[in-house]
Amino acid sequence: MRVITERAAPMRTRLLPLILVCIAAPGCSFEVETDSDSDAQSAVENMLAESAVAWNEGRLDGFMDDYVESPGTTYIGSGGLLVGYEAIRDRYAPLFEPGSQRDSLRFEDVRVRRLAAIEAIATARWVLHRGGEITGSGPFTLVLRHTSGGWKIIHDQSSSDPAPPPADEPS
Repeated sequence: MRVITERAAPMRTRLLPLILVCIAAPGCSFEVETDSDSDAQSAVENMLAESAVAWNEGRLDGFMDDYVESPGTTYIGSGGLLVGYEAIRDRYAPLFEPGSQRDSLRFEDVRVRRLAAIEAIATARWVLHRGGEITGSGPFTLVLRHTSGGWKIIHDQSSSDPAPPPADEPS
């Protein structure tokens, strides 16, 4: 149990009225959002659609344009934590080398929620496909920041769905 000392008590009694005035005052709000979730939803859906186009066309720089180019940008996937834009770029670069096999990419079930005026969280699914067959998929979560260049990823956590059992095994 924490005991409030006599020095701490006056601080508490000074802050309580200030908090109550802010809550009761007309127009006083803790809400910092200026745009609706639907604005962010549309912008992030467009960003991911452009990212899929860049992936499908083999343009690594276009695909990586969604990430904040910063040493603080992070990615978590099956290989663990990657820290920094360059580390994330290095992870994807082999998939874009000439002659490499890269299935087509699309995103599904994108949901975006604003966290603050310049930040949002998105959840969705990535789907790789070739010739009408899904070759890989999984859920992901993005933490995004609104920059002068639009919404950019500051953190990406991607997972893969479990592989289906072989056709000759019962499910």
